[in-house]
Amino acid sequence: MPEPFPSDPVRAEGPPVVTAGRTGAPRLVVLDPAGLAKHDGLPATWRPLAEDHEILWYRIPVEGAWRESAEALAAPQRSDLVTSGPLAADALRLAAEHAGSVRSVLLVDPAAEGVTSPGDAAVADEAWLARHDAEIAALRESGVEVEVLAHSADDPDDQVPSPLPLGHDWVVGALRETLAKRESAGR
Repeated sequence: MPEPFPSDPVRAEGPPVVTAGRTGAPRLVVLDPAGLAKHDGLPATWRPLAEDHEILWYRIPVEGAWRESAEALAAPQRSDLVTSGPLAADALRLAAEHAGSVRSVLLVDPAAEGVTSPGDAAVADEAWLARHDAEIAALRESGVEVEVLAHSADDPDDQVPSPLPLGHDWVVGALRETLAKRESAGR
């Protein structure tokens, strides 16, 4: 797969991957299209997640980050794959290539590129899921869950254009809730 955003020099600065948390803990592999964590540290909202998880935050605009994320998913440790908007379809393909090591694909604003008004994000996300139904069904058949965690909304607390940044409080809150449900269900 091609490296997204290869021509944006600002996004491409910094390390390709930022790691945090406990090795051997449940793993979160993050594919970040925005290149957050530029200064070798997780966004502040994600730091509490590192207490109970191993986090591999791939800054996709940085050369080599996509290749390294695929290598991490080739390892036998099961991972939850988290990404947003522009990388959602690529994440489905990556999960299909590594279905034996991916437990779930957790998406934020998967239809972000087609959304002009934040209030339309939920409808656009449903349409995106329908367009990718065959890929999602194949992943589910192989044991990989696919879920939309969060999307932009017409709300005063959402002051950024789609997609919501992965460091947004809504994203982290939805991620915590989803992971807690999975752990309580033994998945």
